[in-house]
Formats: sequence, C-alpha cells, structure tokens
Amino acid sequence: MIAFVTSLRHPQNSADYSKVESLLAETLGSICAQRNDDYIVIVVGNRPPSFKLPNRVQFVSADFPAPAPPSGPQTDRDSFLWDKGTKIGLGLLAARSYRPEYVMIFDADDYVSNRIAGHAQENPGKPGWVIDRGWIYSHATGVYRPQGDFNRACGTCHVVNFTAYDVPEHLDLDASQDEIAAAFGDRLRRILGAHRDARTWLADAGWELEPLPFRGAVYNVDTGENHSGKSLSGFVRPASYRFQREFGIRPAGTPLSRLRVAFGPDAIADASRRVSLRLGRLTRGRLTRQGSSTPSSGTDGL
Repeated sequence: MIAFVTSLRHPQNSADYSKVESLLAETLGSICAQRNDDYIVIVVGNRPPSFKLPNRVQFVSADFPAPAPPSGPQTDRDSFLWDKGTKIGLGLLAARSYRPEYVMIFDADDYVSNRIAGHAQENPGKPGWVIDRGWIYSHATGVYRPQGDFNRACGTCHVVNFTAYDVPEHLDLDASQDEIAAAFGDRLRRILGAHRDARTWLADAGWELEPLPFRGAVYNVDTGENHSGKSLSGFVRPASYRFQREFGIRPAGTPLSRLRVAFGPDAIADASRRVSLRLGRLTRGRLTRQGSSTPSSGTDGL
C-alpha cells in the first residue's frame, strides 16, 4: 500500500481559503483516479474541508496555531517549514495505522499520475523513487511543459519507503507540535517540511531513491495560492487529452484559448525577450573574458 499525505496551510495564512479548498478538491480528484486501489490519502489541516471527501481520504485535524501573522500565501520560510513539517508528521502518525509500504508527500494543489499506486504495488521492497522529470502546468491558462530537476522545483516529488521516516511509535494523533518536532528531529525540516535536498538527505541515511521511470507529477502554478508565487510563460503546450486523463486535470479555458496562450503573440514576445536576455549575457561574458585576457602594456624589460 501507498499512503499519500498532505497538509493544508492555516486559513489565516491564505489569500483566499475557499481557493485553497477548491485546489485541494482538484488534487484529490487526481490522486483518487489511481488505476490501482491499494492506497490511502491523509489530509492534515486546521479546518475540515467544506466539501465531501472522496473514498479513501481521511482528514486529520491539527489544532496548531497560525505560523505567522495574516500575510497571504507568502509566509516566511521558517514559519512555513515549521507548520508544514509538523502537519506532515501528524499525517505520518495517522498513516501508520494502515501499515503502508510507501509514502508520497504531496502539495495540496498539485496533480499526480494515475500510475503511481500501481507502480508502488508492483515494486515492493524498494527504498523508493524520486520524480526528477515531471510537468509544470498553469492552472490559470491550461498550458504546460516539461520540468527538469522536478524534485528541486516541486514538493510532490518523492515516493519513499515508510520505514525511512522512522515514525515514532510513542506518539498518537493528540501529540502537540512541540512533541512532533522533537520526535522527528532533523527530518522535520529536511524531508517533511522541505523537499529540495530530501533526495540527498535520504541517500546519506541509507535510502537511495531510484528515478521514477515516468513523469509522475505535475507542478501546478498560477493559482494565486502558491507559496513560491511562480507562473508559467513563453512557448508551452496546450493541455492534451492524454495529459488530462493521466493526471485528472480539467484545464482552464477552451482548446482555442489554450492554443492562443501556447503559441500566440504573448508567447512569441516572451520567447523573444528570453533569447535577447540570453544573448546579452553571452555578449557581456565574452567581452569580460576578452578584457581580462588583453596583454598588459607595462614597461617590463625596459
């Protein structure tokens, strides 16, 4: 079995909490479209979702204080890691009772391939997998493109053997934030609250993750609630039928509007600007190297 685990930001630290719930509903629709039913989904948050949760989804209430004053989605990093890390820790405590072999921590606004649960079941006994190749998708316009170094860009990027998290047996679901933080120790900030260096941290701990042999997740941007504030521009692809089906995405706009975004005047202008900036950097670098290699006109030997 694989357990999918996520956390929701505190309502106080959201620009629009109804949007947070709407994005969560889309994400759960994606995850619960798995072609293999050997999975469970754990959602941890301060407030139960206002919509009916799909089958196989359990909500776990976290009575934790807001990590920062009201500030919208751009919460400072330390507060973000503390809130997310402790909530994911609580989610792992809830997952423990299902005795999963693998865990996939996911962001509550991303999308996941419908092949993940099947791949996990068909490959028992592995340390896990890293998604180093995925997709980045604009929720606002319904276009996407490949994303390299995916595990450095998006938090929905690891399928890890449950044992690697060393989930404490002495804690239960009424544990405090401080108790959870103390029990998970360095793992809280390195692999629960953050993702960029999780692959290295796990490898150093003896859990060498293999690359997932397919693009297993979609980094969803242009939502208005991304902590990163990232958006998607330039030449892209309109969401294809195959892409929509695998990841359970209902894209924004119409086929014509997505084509216009992908290949229209704005995409051409943005691509041209990027090329100009790149050429400018190359030219400045060439001039700098030429200047540093110009022979001195000093009077040595005279």
